[in-house]
Amino acid sequence: MQVSHSRVECFENCPFKYRLRYIEGLDTVKADNPDNALFLGTALHTGLEKNVDAAIQEYFMQYPVITDAHVNEAIKLEILIPKAAAMIPKGFNEVEISDSDFKGFIDLLAPVLSSTRLGGEYQELPGVYDIYDFKYSNNTSHYKDSVQVHLYKYFYEKLNPGKKIRKMFYLCVPKVNTKQKKDESLSEFRQRIQDECRNAEPKLIEVEYDPSKVTNWLFAVKRMTEAREYPQKTGWLCRYCEYNDYCQKGWNFMILPKNERRNIEQVQKKVIWLYGSPFSGKTTFANKFPDPLMLNTDGNIKFVDAPYISIKDQVEVVGRMTKRTMGWEVFKDVISELEKKDNTFKTIIVDLLEDTYEQCRLYMYDQMGITHESDDSFRAWDKVRTEFLSTLKRLMGLDYENIVLISHEDTTKDITKKGGDKVTAIKPNLQEKTANKVAGMVDIVARVVADGEIRTLSFKTNEVIFGGGRLLTHTDEIPLDYDAFLDVYAEANEAAAQSMKTPAATSKTSTRGKKKDSVADVDKGTGAIVGDSPEEFMNPPVEDSVPSEPLDKEEALAQETKVAEAEDAPADPAPAEEQKPKTRVRKRRTE
Repeated sequence: MQVSHSRVECFENCPFKYRLRYIEGLDTVKADNPDNALFLGTALHTGLEKNVDAAIQEYFMQYPVITDAHVNEAIKLEILIPKAAAMIPKGFNEVEISDSDFKGFIDLLAPVLSSTRLGGEYQELPGVYDIYDFKYSNNTSHYKDSVQVHLYKYFYEKLNPGKKIRKMFYLCVPKVNTKQKKDESLSEFRQRIQDECRNAEPKLIEVEYDPSKVTNWLFAVKRMTEAREYPQKTGWLCRYCEYNDYCQKGWNFMILPKNERRNIEQVQKKVIWLYGSPFSGKTTFANKFPDPLMLNTDGNIKFVDAPYISIKDQVEVVGRMTKRTMGWEVFKDVISELEKKDNTFKTIIVDLLEDTYEQCRLYMYDQMGITHESDDSFRAWDKVRTEFLSTLKRLMGLDYENIVLISHEDTTKDITKKGGDKVTAIKPNLQEKTANKVAGMVDIVARVVADGEIRTLSFKTNEVIFGGGRLLTHTDEIPLDYDAFLDVYAEANEAAAQSMKTPAATSKTSTRGKKKDSVADVDKGTGAIVGDSPEEFMNPPVEDSVPSEPLDKEEALAQETKVAEAEDAPADPAPAEEQKPKTRVRKRRTE
């Protein structure tokens, strides 16, 4: 069995979490907070391996839409990464250590230089290296006791006879945690962030090799592999665990499937989230799905012929008694009835999703005896969101061919660039944290765009246009046509299936991860500037300039292909007497 440091650490911290992650393979919707440790840590690694612009690009592309809070975090990276990069030597990034027993990746393997100059330059000591591991954290004492770099030294020397690790270091880049004051403008707050980042200094912590740590780790591996029970270990860290909803809140969605491989290409169920301006054609488009049932909240069913259920408060008068059933209770009752599968519907449509969220809020207010979330400290915010998302997961789990969510478009939120310019965010009219969670539940998020009589379905997503879903489309825009959508969905699903079979062959030019044009576009419906690169978003030009003529599709594809080929080109081979360590391009590390 091949194990890693992170796998064993997970077991030691909480066996139940280990069971969910590594035995059952239970995945979760990624956290959407701007200070997400995983996203910031990955961006830091990218910045130290490449440059600041690549780091900010990596960070921004983890989110469906960028807010002022994301820009604040990017400002910190912009200042701290060059400081940290100046403290480390050149070397080999992401060096893989792998055999049948262990797997890990050394962030930086740096050749050791001799203390004397030959020919005016310091020379490398053959086969002698230093190890550097990068951490974006203030908890330096934790890493002094960590076994991670000790394992890297032990297994690297074991797998590379004749080579030695001289020293081991942790490069700890401090997190600047500061909040905006009530009487402080955004520009003043960002100036204070920059000042605090300039005063913050990364620390280089040297660690002395301790073979007993490796021995203790091997005993931990034995405990992990021989374990038959996986009890919970509760503590203050539980609040940051991705399985908190399942473990402590009691959401039970862990029914084990039949032990056989599924043919992904034959999966028929589609889960789509459509949003756009009112009367842009969203409901009419959804009506074209086969055998639909509409759960309608706004009464907009005049021009569609699908059967529907009104999701609204129902009032029944019996004599002098009035009985009110709240809209959210009606919605939950409909889901309960649909779970019986005693019908012939194939498509379930929720129109509008944000109305059901408001009905959920009112229902929870009534249950808790409050008039607003703030009336119950801040517990009510979590209770409303938990009630809504847990019910929505029941909807997503229904055994029907299509689940379609519909929302109106919200363009009232502005994002302030570092230079002070404002751009308009385009997103569904749903509370931000909830919207990010919903995006993680669906296959595709698509925006319906109306330009006069022309209706289109847009899959474009960048720093200011909301998007998401498990499938990546290679088409930015299509006519608002059901058959055209089926073609795009089938292509995206097939690409996802192929990437599962051959993960190394995943395209580098997918819509979500592709390089953006340097010239910003203007959305015709809202006037919002879209398509900014991270450099422009963080450092907008002071004066207007004349944009160069954009590349056509063939030229753009050729240019992206050249970039991809250049990135994949092998480096010059090392001399026979001194083979260089294997390196890899960072995508996402899951040891």
